[in-house]
Amino acid sequence: MERLNSKLYLQNCYIIQENERLRKKAQLLNQENQALLSELKQKLSKSSNKKTNSNSLPDLNLSSTSSTANSSKP
Repeated sequence: MERLNSKLYLQNCYIIQENERLRKKAQLLNQENQALLSELKQKLSKSSNKKTNSNSLPDLNLSSTSSTANSSKP
């Protein structure tokens, strides 16, 4: 019985460590997602200001050195 408890305890510790690792990864991905969303909004805003006609699509390939230089990539 004690051996089973020890085994379950070790499994629990491993699961807790794995959860913490995944939580940190999720936080980093969320930060990256927020940075990309902000960059996209800036590009859409810039392109809508420069729109020549109402049927044109926004150019998502516009270069923005400030937002790409500040975003961290893993």
